[in-house]
Amino acid sequence: MRDVWEIEKVKEVLPQRYPFLFIDKVLEVTPQERKVICVKNVTINDYFFQGHFPGNPIMPGVIIIEAMAQAAIISFSVVKPDIAREKPDYYLRKVEAKFYHSIKPGDQLIIHAEGEKFLSEGGVVKVCAKVEEKIAATGRIVLGVKPSK
Repeated sequence: MRDVWEIEKVKEVLPQRYPFLFIDKVLEVTPQERKVICVKNVTINDYFFQGHFPGNPIMPGVIIIEAMAQAAIISFSVVKPDIAREKPDYYLRKVEAKFYHSIKPGDQLIIHAEGEKFLSEGGVVKVCAKVEEKIAATGRIVLGVKPSK
């Protein structure tokens, strides 16, 4: 099943808000394959470009990881909607990431997230961030999920 999520639906799932919300749209949701494809539109107005780096702005690796982690949360919510509806707390348990090229203002970051394993208390998600079909970063994210207090 293909499904497109606009920003309001993304905000129903992700706990992050501006300036730390790094998913602008979900282009595709495929629950039976545990896959989602998300978009982050990278603009010069993003706050992190003010100091990283003046004259040669690039998206910081930690922000790329956070965007991939948010895509991982969305993939979890698609496979485990009953848990996601309860608005749990999500946290990173382990991150493995590799970076291949810089992401600059004007790029559109397309993030593919594919769940390898999901349990009620977390999951393992394979992620890949691309710009114009060129791989910018890949990773494997282990996320934890706990009921919100």
